[in-house]
Order: sequence, then structure tokens, then C-alpha cells
Amino acid sequence: MNELIKIRDMTNRYDLSARTLRYYEDMGLINSVRREDYAYRLYDQDNVKRLEQILILRKLNISIKDIQRIFNTPGSQTVLEVLGKKVGDIDEEISLLHELKTIVLEFIRQIELADFGRDSDVKLLYEKAREIKAQIVNVNYNGNPSTVNRLLEVTERLDGKIPDIMIVRIPGFRAVTSGQVSFEELFGGDFEPWQESHNHLFKPVIFDAADFLCEKDGIVQWIWALKDNVTGADVAPYEIIEFPGGLYAAAVSVDGDGESNNRVRNKMERWLEGTNFVMDKDRGLMGHMIYVDDEIKEGLGYHQMNLYAPIKLKDSPKPA
Repeated sequence: MNELIKIRDMTNRYDLSARTLRYYEDMGLINSVRREDYAYRLYDQDNVKRLEQILILRKLNISIKDIQRIFNTPGSQTVLEVLGKKVGDIDEEISLLHELKTIVLEFIRQIELADFGRDSDVKLLYEKAREIKAQIVNVNYNGNPSTVNRLLEVTERLDGKIPDIMIVRIPGFRAVTSGQVSFEELFGGDFEPWQESHNHLFKPVIFDAADFLCEKDGIVQWIWALKDNVTGADVAPYEIIEFPGGLYAAAVSVDGDGESNNRVRNKMERWLEGTNFVMDKDRGLMGHMIYVDDEIKEGLGYHQMNLYAPIKLKDSPKPA
């Protein structure tokens, strides 16, 4: 008999959220079943095995689009092609990082030769910086570039592997809330179908987003910004809250699943080290899906999510 595994057991066994499982279902990678005597999703052994394959591929940083190709193609040719390309990408990044190290060491050597106690040397470095800035536009790489020109090319190619990060202030707003629940309770309960039937009550807050999924310590809260004339009676049996807003670091999580979100958050933390901001541990992460219509999803082969990490100024006092 093909034993059915509860969604809670799946999330505990593989240390991932119910939302990630739901995302993999939305992308057609796994399927769940429902029983009349059980409200939540169940998975058979074939889909457990498929999930294990997905998690291995995601650990190798294989995109959802390529995982779809692998599962939709018989034989091993596609998976070998995808893994071969991944090896090539890794080799290229290693080569670029070695070259970047060489360039940085050369700049260190040049700076060490300068005497910062002499006004003439400081002025010379300032003039050199202006000269470098003037060279940034329309730099041509002819196979034997200057150190500065090659630095621009190397960093440009490496930057393509780092998400663009913005600091945004999300304004406060009135919202209807699902309440603080587990992922399983949220996506197996009544709030999602209720929300789908009440879209006329909501309005966008930032980047055309009306909703945010907030998570902290494994507990989630889904909030939807309300139009000004909406009352408590309109959203019953759910409650209206005043979301305080605040400062956030925002970036796109390319696939929107837990593995991608963790990588983006780690890169955010490294990026923040060069700013006067730090992560605010007293508040949780937030996210909302973008580009979710079928035409764009089919064209890309994956979802995209805006991920918001709460931040604050370094050494800023806690609110009273």
C-alpha cells in the first residue's frame, strides 16, 4: 500500500515550510492528494521521492526552470547538460574571483607606495580617481586591458550573481490579518479562499503589492492592505490591524522558495555590512509574490518574490 505522508510530517522531515511545498505544487513539480476525512495536503511515496530529488538539485543551486526541464525529459541527457553547465559556471566564477584578488592586491601595492602624509600624493590619488571615473563610460576590452578596465569587467560579471538590493520604507497601513499561525494552518485553512473572494477590499501599498506574508520563528501572518472605507464587518470573521511599516532591505528571490530566500537573506546580510544598517532581529521577514500571471510564469518558468528583511541603524535604541 502506498502510504500517504501528512504535510506536517513532510515539513518536519525535510526542514522546509508548508509554503515551499505549496510553491513546488504550483510549479507542477510535485502533487498532493486530499482525503475527505483530512483537511490538509497528503503526499504519496512517489512524490516524497520527487521532493528529495528537488531538494538535492536546489542545494546545487539548480533553478526551478531547469528542474522542470529535467523532470519533463526522459533519460539522463538533460540532467547531465544542466549539471555540466553548473560546473562551467562555477569554474568561471572561481576564475573571476582569482583575477579580482590579483587586481585588488595590485591596488594595495600601488596605495602602499603612496605617502598619505604628503599633500602632493593625496592630490595625485584624487586626480587618479577622477581619471578612473572618466574611463568608466564606454570601456572597450581589447584582450589586454588596463587594470582598471579589467576590474570593471570582472566586477560587472560577478555582480550579476548578487541580487540588486534596495533600502525601502514601507508606510504603515490598515490590514486584515490571517492571525499568527503555522504554514500548514495558513495554507490548509479558510483564509486563502476567503481572501480570493474578497479581492475588491484590498489596495496596493508598495511596488503594486497589497499583501505581505510575515514570518518569524516558524510562525506566519498573512496581511492584506485594506481600502480606506473597509470596516471590521466587511472582513469578519478576520480582524483588522494597524501595520506599523518601517525600514526594509528589499531584493528579488528569483524562485521564491525557501532555499532561494535563505540565499538572498545571507547575501543581504553581507551587503549590509558595508552600510550603516543591520538586520532588526525583533521583526520578521516579509515577502510577496510578483509576476504571478500565467503568461509571465510560463515565459520565465518560475515565480519571483520580493523579499523584505527588516533593518535598523546600527546601535539605534529600541523603541520605548
